[in-house]
Amino acid sequence: MSHEFRRTGELKSIGSYPVWVQRVVRETAPHKSRVVDHELFALMRDAKLPLAAMQRFLIGVWPTIEQFPRFMGMNLKKIGYGDSVGEDMARRYLIQNIRVEQKHAEHWAAWAGSADLTLHDLRTGGDMEGLQALAHWCWYVSDQANLAVGIAATNYAVEGATGEWSCVVCSKDTYAHSLPEQIRMPAMRWLKVHAEYDDTHPWEALDIVATLLGHSPSPQQIADVRRAIQSSYAYMEMALDGAMMAASHGSFDETASNASTLGFDALDAA
Repeated sequence: MSHEFRRTGELKSIGSYPVWVQRVVRETAPHKSRVVDHELFALMRDAKLPLAAMQRFLIGVWPTIEQFPRFMGMNLKKIGYGDSVGEDMARRYLIQNIRVEQKHAEHWAAWAGSADLTLHDLRTGGDMEGLQALAHWCWYVSDQANLAVGIAATNYAVEGATGEWSCVVCSKDTYAHSLPEQIRMPAMRWLKVHAEYDDTHPWEALDIVATLLGHSPSPQQIADVRRAIQSSYAYMEMALDGAMMAASHGSFDETASNASTLGFDALDAA
């Protein structure tokens, strides 16, 4: 039997993918659930998230949002045209989605404005490593890992969990209606866009990873993909926990020094 993989089933059916991919998705699902089901998003959905926590979240995640096109560009640099079917898939996917992601920083800044934050606040929000470690990790894995691992960590794990938590926040109108009507549409645009389209992007990324590695990658290759996905979820959870620290302290500045002690140790713990 050929070890190459070409998907023939439905894109968003896990049964369409090699057994090893199904196992990785199943084994990392609890890590993703800790992100998607995090208390922060439930409070945000119900318009009960304290302003300090909202501000800390928006500032801390900003570097990941602003730099996400760069992460994809770093993965794109690994690809030569016509190198393989999987790499051609990745090339088309990254080129198309880099253009999409370029608008997301603008949408995030508009959302931040609804929480009384300026672009200057986003750029100079303090040294919050507990939140910004996600951006550092995405940069590292996109720069240092192979193409399959880089796409698994960013476009599958980060984009996938982000699409799901956006759906959680948008599952009720409570948060949207808590915003002044005159700014509601631009403030909600980032959330609405991600809740509407990101459900296909992570599946496309998973298809690319499966096509790059085939039906029978080595145990080390599988372990590298699994570890990268788990690490992305771990850093996302770290950012959310760091934002929630402000709910009890009352200011994102007061907890910055505590969060800065966190770092890439989460990769080993994932």
